[in-house]
Amino acid sequence: MTPKVSRRPVARHRSARPRRVAPLAAPRSVGRSGDALTFEGFQSRIAERRRRKRPPIHPRLVSLAVLCGGVLLLCALMFLGTGYDYSPIASVLASSISTPSASTPTTSTSSLSPEDAAKVQRLEKKLTGMQIRKNYIVVDQANNRLYLRKGDTLLREAICSSGSGYVLKEGGDGRTWVFDSPQGEFHVRSKVDKPVWKKPDWAFVEAGEPIPRDPSKRLEYGVLGEHALYLGDGYMIHGTLYERLLGRSVTHGCVRLGKDDLHAVYESAPIGTRVFIY
Repeated sequence: MTPKVSRRPVARHRSARPRRVAPLAAPRSVGRSGDALTFEGFQSRIAERRRRKRPPIHPRLVSLAVLCGGVLLLCALMFLGTGYDYSPIASVLASSISTPSASTPTTSTSSLSPEDAAKVQRLEKKLTGMQIRKNYIVVDQANNRLYLRKGDTLLREAICSSGSGYVLKEGGDGRTWVFDSPQGEFHVRSKVDKPVWKKPDWAFVEAGEPIPRDPSKRLEYGVLGEHALYLGDGYMIHGTLYERLLGRSVTHGCVRLGKDDLHAVYESAPIGTRVFIY
């Protein structure tokens, strides 16, 4: 006999059913290339979040804050002070140095023998006689200052200009000029109103012009100011068209003065006045 096959479906246990598993999500990419998150990518993400949270400070705000702080500090120092006392060095030296009077001898002769005391008195008398009692001029090239003095009295202080020290060489193996102001003792040899400059050879060499043979082409008017005091060897104390350059060493050896100072020196320094340039 053929066995009968039952068509009744066989019951299955629930545990035997296959479960649906959700696919694993791909790791979140950091860059555009889709690479997996790495340690460097993690750091870049943190840095990006920090930049978003803290916007950069504008440089002008920093400068403004520093300026405001400096102004406040200066105001505090002005009103509260620094705690230190200021005294000019001249006043300190004057208070610490006693100046002998004219009647007091500078050298004590009480401990000297009569012969030595007489020698000291003769020497002091000689030194007193060497003192300049008339007006004289002193030119300080280092500071570009001119002093008009009479004895120990300062009559006028003026800003001047002195030699530049520039060296000019003629083409090839030609001549060489050094534009320094001379140093030493000089005298005012002559004084001229409305002086005319007779241009020397170096003026044409410096300008790149041919040296003229006609003497009239060397004359130039109005460039030396209203007055000139001649010291010899082509050196003068004169005026200038460029008063804005006073206080600088820019001349070709002469001493330049402003209009008012030149007039005062010209009126106070007769012919024969001693001039000391250092």
